[in-house]
Order: sequence, then C-alpha cells, then structure tokens
Amino acid sequence: MVRMNSFLSWFCVLVLIGVGISCGQDQKNLNKSARALRSCADEQILTSAEQTAIRQQINAEGKSRRIEEIFRQKVRGGLNGNVLVAQKGIILYKNCFGLGHFERNQRDTLVEDSKFQLASLSKTFTAVGTLKLIEAGKLKFEDTIQRFYPDFPYHGITVRELLSHRSGLPNYQYAFDDSMKVNFYKKEKPYPSNATIMHWFATVKPTPKAYNIPGRGFSYSNTNYMVLASIIEKVTGQSYEAFIQKNIFEPLGMHQTFVATTKNDSINHHRTAGYQWNRRIPKDYYDDVVGDKGIYSTTGDLFRWYRALNGDCLLPKKILAEAFVPRSFEKKGAKNYGYGFRMMLNDNKQPEYIYHSGWWKGYNTMFWFSPKDEYVIIILGNRYNTTVYQVKELIEVLHSGSNDKVSTEESEVEI
Repeated sequence: MVRMNSFLSWFCVLVLIGVGISCGQDQKNLNKSARALRSCADEQILTSAEQTAIRQQINAEGKSRRIEEIFRQKVRGGLNGNVLVAQKGIILYKNCFGLGHFERNQRDTLVEDSKFQLASLSKTFTAVGTLKLIEAGKLKFEDTIQRFYPDFPYHGITVRELLSHRSGLPNYQYAFDDSMKVNFYKKEKPYPSNATIMHWFATVKPTPKAYNIPGRGFSYSNTNYMVLASIIEKVTGQSYEAFIQKNIFEPLGMHQTFVATTKNDSINHHRTAGYQWNRRIPKDYYDDVVGDKGIYSTTGDLFRWYRALNGDCLLPKKILAEAFVPRSFEKKGAKNYGYGFRMMLNDNKQPEYIYHSGWWKGYNTMFWFSPKDEYVIIILGNRYNTTVYQVKELIEVLHSGSNDKVSTEESEVEI
C-alpha cells in the first residue's frame, strides 16, 4: 500500500505538471472504486425484518438441519475439511471438521481461517483475470500463444481455446521426458516455474505433439491454464501472483487468499497440509507452476468470490457472462465447460448449475452455485475423500420449495 501511494503521488505530480488535473479527485475516485468492489463482495446487510422474511421464504431452519445431517454423514465417510452453504445471502451452515495437520507434534484443529489448496478451482481466478485483460483491451480472444511466446511449438491456438480447453495441448505434467526434470534439478533449482515449463515447450517439443486439432473438441488439460497464467505475466510485466493479488484478491477483500508462490508469510497462518489417508504428501515437483492450480483460500473468502461473481462488480455483465456460456457439445449430456467454469445444463442447454472442483495431492475442493436458486456450496478438504464431490443430496435440499425438477445426473462431478 505504501508503494502504491508513493506511485500515485508521483503520478499526480506528473499529471499536474502536464495537464493541471486535480489528482486529489483521481485518488478519491480510485478509493471509491476499491470501496465499491469490496462492498460488492461483502455480505449483504439486512435488517432483522428482512432476514426473518428471507429465512422464512427459504425455510432456512429446516434446510440447515438437513444440511448438517448430510455433512455429518460425510464426516463419517472420511471428510476432513471446512464447509459453507448459503442461500439468498443467508449462511445456512458452516463448520470445520478435523485437523489441518495430523502429525503428533503439529496437530491443529481446523478453524474458519484455515487455508486450503484449491487445486483446479484456481482456474476460475485465472479465467476471470484473463477476461479482465480482455476487457481492458490488453488481450484478445483470438490472440495466439505465439504473440507472447513466439517459440511455442504448437501454432494456431488462441486465448479462447485455452480458456475453454479446446487447444488440444498435452498435459505438461506428463508431456516431458524425465531427463528434463533430472537435468533441471541438477543445473538450476528443484522446482520449475511457469517460465521453466514454457521454456521446455520451446526447446523440446513434447510427445505426443497434440491430442486434438486446436478448436476441434474439448480436452481438459492443465497446460491450458498454465499457459494463460504465463500470458498474464507477459502482458502485464508482473508475476501471476502479483496480478491476481492486485486485481482480484485485494479489491474484493479476500485477505486470506494467496498464490502458493507468494513471499508473504501470511499464507502460512492456518495453512493446512494435504494428506492421503493420514500420510502427509510432501511438496510436489510442480507445486510452483500456477494458473491451473496453486491458490490457497478459505471458505469465507470463497463466499466473497461467489458474491463478486454474482454481484456485477468484477467485470461488466456482458464480459463475465462469457465465462458461463457452454462451449463443449461434442458429447451428449448435461455436463459442459465455459471459460474457467464447469456447468450443468437444463433442457434448454442453459446453465442450471455452475461449478468447479479440484484435486491436488490430498486436497479435494468443490465450489458449486445456482444462479436461479441463489445458493452456493463450498467444500474444502485436505485429506483425499470423494464425498467432497457428492453434492446431489445438498442440491435437493437447497432446491426444495421450487416446482422445478432437480437435474443432477451425477453423484460425483469431474475434477
């Protein structure tokens, strides 16, 4: 903040000298804009009468009891993590189950501020960050990777195809020969970054060359969002972490959310570890590659994220709506993908539910919301357990009271 204020002060001097504009007013406008963003993500302030009316309308007490029963069943099934369920601005249920660390000398009980690796749920932030650059005119949907990385070996792949997983790129985690890892480990440092992976693509064409022709079909690949994060860095001249922090986390008041590569030690306050059963999983070789994963957050901050996505404050509605347009109709069925968000479609092929889940080295995550029924389900786990992805019972509870049919053809969703 000190650096930002210093920068603004110098900027004001330059502007005053050049055109004589009042910089104090510019600063006020900037502060007003930041306040508006935070307000957009804040919990809705309701009067007692308003709260009572909404709670009665959605049968909050009855739903809360049923939701608690469902989560108690999940805990008996092995769930270890934090949960939050809200509807129409009312938190129906939130709780913490289990431990952040299982080692005897480090055992700690989960709290509301416990931070979990979001895994692929991180892609939602990368997608919105990309859309912000497009809205600002610094990036175009039809820009190819070569505009920013001329030596990238696969041509004709656009930002649009990266966002929608239609690039055909192989997953970087499996695309390179093990000798790359060995040589990199010996010559430089143990963990590659996004820049390292982009360099590998440029110097050693991985095999297979590509699974699909660009644009021909949907093929989920972490490489797409690793490349998008790399493009963000190239366009802005900032690290992915700095850009996301400055343009999303800070403006929305997501003070407990960090990218794994941050030097800010606050990430370690109530930071959890990932487990397979009770075995702690050490830092992974690709943990410093971000964009496709790598964000740590809390249920409370993700509730702010949900409100921002539904509050018309991050981006103009027309731009943000692009993220929720289904773009994968090769296979019949309700499941689809937009830009950084999965979705379940209704009979009219429109999004009934929007979500993203994740798995990474013991962490399981679920972020599921219904634009129509105005609810969100947030489940963050740090010990591998598939009950995180089983949301059908919760949807049925939250949907109760509506005359429409619940359309959830799966009990476990894709990660």
